[in-house]
Amino acid sequence: MGKITGFKEIPRETPKSRPVAERIRDFRETPADFPEDKLRQQAARCMDCGVPFCHSACPLGNFIPDWNDLAYKNRWREAYERLAATNNFPEFTGRLCPAPCEEACVLGLYDAAVTNEQIEKTIIEKAFANGWVVPEPPTQRTGKKVAVVGSGPAGLACAQQLNRAGHSVTVYERADHAGGLLRYGIPDFKLEKAVLDRRLRLLEQEGIVFRTGAWLGRNVPAAELQPYDAVVLCGGATQPRDLNVPGRELDGIHFAMEFLQQQNQAVAGQPPAQAISARDKHVIVIGGGDTGSDCIGTARRQGARSITNFELFPMPGKHRPAHQPWPYWPMRLRSSSSHEEGADRFWCIATQRFNGAEGRVRSLTTATVEVIAGRPPELRPVPGTEHEWLADLVLLALGFTGPEPNLLLQQLGVALDPAGNVKTDGQYRTNRPNVFAAGDMRRGQSLVVWAISEGREAARAVDAQLMGKTSLPTKGGPDLPRI
Repeated sequence: MGKITGFKEIPRETPKSRPVAERIRDFRETPADFPEDKLRQQAARCMDCGVPFCHSACPLGNFIPDWNDLAYKNRWREAYERLAATNNFPEFTGRLCPAPCEEACVLGLYDAAVTNEQIEKTIIEKAFANGWVVPEPPTQRTGKKVAVVGSGPAGLACAQQLNRAGHSVTVYERADHAGGLLRYGIPDFKLEKAVLDRRLRLLEQEGIVFRTGAWLGRNVPAAELQPYDAVVLCGGATQPRDLNVPGRELDGIHFAMEFLQQQNQAVAGQPPAQAISARDKHVIVIGGGDTGSDCIGTARRQGARSITNFELFPMPGKHRPAHQPWPYWPMRLRSSSSHEEGADRFWCIATQRFNGAEGRVRSLTTATVEVIAGRPPELRPVPGTEHEWLADLVLLALGFTGPEPNLLLQQLGVALDPAGNVKTDGQYRTNRPNVFAAGDMRRGQSLVVWAISEGREAARAVDAQLMGKTSLPTKGGPDLPRI
């Protein structure tokens, strides 16, 4: 543990964000620097809680109290080694994870939880700065070849684990650069792409081969996968949920990922010929999740005239609801740095129709909805509550329904579950021999930390099938001595 009385003496503190007026002029990451002495004080708040529920809340089973204690004691290299034992990419989760471990923190029962995510990010960045993160190619190869389809967090984690086991791994990515959602979905103000490229260079140095611009089933035949001893599908859940109401065909209505991808390309110096721009427009973002928040922050930086955000469901409370007691993840009101930058948020709003002129959206009409109890609850429009809103640009951030129906899945003949995801058994195996699936493509839209966990677990299943046994760690990493 950290300091014995640290949780009594030290209040929770997190890095402040850069001033709004400054950060909306660029796409650099939002948080300001946080002094190391303050960070170590935060690590000292981790208590000797007996049963650390943060372990069970973390999909990776991270040894959180261990590396908190090591950070507090200034033993940074050991903290990194303990962190890297369970997490392939702490630099991603330390920036993007919603930190379910903090909601399950025992200290959170009566006080503010330990700042695990910030400590994690500091450990990995200190490790990179000190040269501790180096390529670790396997000492020998097994002669087995594995193809990983998709280079998002699940695909990258799966590829690294299989490479560590000695297999020769090729990662297929349909985009022009590797990274998947990390590259073209997450805005740079949350994850600067230099952080991603730094890790990709290490993976290549470890012996992983990346084939970008390779869209299996389209410009690369699925038959190219036949020589591989195993195939792991990690293509994500990229089919966006649509909003089929009158006027949907009007110009100026776009899926969120179209908008976000183009901005990420522009930041990388590859602006599309016909970019979707929010400049001087009345922007409406439909959907109140992380993707909607990303659209708000991006539209603000592009110079939107106004930004309005609709959520279909009621506004959550600020505190943990009674039916979601600790240590469960609570549905409560959360505000991101993008919300702080300026957006009008409305709840219980359903879009009824889009209105346009000369083929382009000019406004939309909504109605307030009421929740009728049931399973599932019914959302019923309230008569007389229709309202028209100015809209030059509408962004649909309604989540994802699963993997895109594509030629690869058809040509491989893999079965889908009732939700439209790739169906697997308890060992990540599909109905096709030697074809596995992991990440959002298997479980549906989820978190980056779940994607990394799924990639690791799928790699373990593949290795066990190819070799008859596996030394790859399961959730929680290898057995390590206690500190």
